[in-house]
Amino acid sequence: MAFTLPALPYDFSALEPVIDTQTMQIHHGKHHQAYVTNLNNAIAGKAELESKSAEDLIRNLAAVPDGVRGAVRNNGGGHVNHSMFWQIMAPKGTGGGEPTGPLADAIKTAFGSLGDFKARLQDAGVKRFGSGWAWLIVKDGQLAVTSTANQDNPMMAESILAPTGATSGRPILGVDVWEHAYYLKYQNRRPDYLAAWWDVVNWAKVGELFAAGH
Repeated sequence: MAFTLPALPYDFSALEPVIDTQTMQIHHGKHHQAYVTNLNNAIAGKAELESKSAEDLIRNLAAVPDGVRGAVRNNGGGHVNHSMFWQIMAPKGTGGGEPTGPLADAIKTAFGSLGDFKARLQDAGVKRFGSGWAWLIVKDGQLAVTSTANQDNPMMAESILAPTGATSGRPILGVDVWEHAYYLKYQNRRPDYLAAWWDVVNWAKVGELFAAGH
């Protein structure tokens, strides 16, 4: 089965004013669609790859033939990353606020407070040179913050990520810091985008992802 672009769980305008309508239209319909198209092209005719999920492909890049490994890493990662990104955001009123339950407790244990966690994640996003992502991951049973380059994902092998300064783990929250995610509204002000982004985080979904591995 060819990979397909997942529908957004809300309207293109739903994340206003944090993320503008035009950015959402381009980001989802052009950028994410390109990752899906390029991933399908990379694995076309390779039955051993076509039978795998995108997550399985990027978890075990060593099993992907050299000739298409780079394309699968970049475009498979882009597809997986964005598929999560759309899900962990929600319109203001549903998004934003604070996490509750076991996720809230785990954040407090790992970082001291929600405010300290937000500062850590924002710092990781600001300091990721060029394009990439900032992540909340579960590693060895504990929450941790990391960032990845380009469309890498923390579920990739440590041997793949380590040279880029990233840490592997199970991602439960990721924020896109590629310029196409924010430039129309924020221009070069990545810190402002990251600070505003908390108003649309779908903590209920992040909590589900956290609980899924326990």
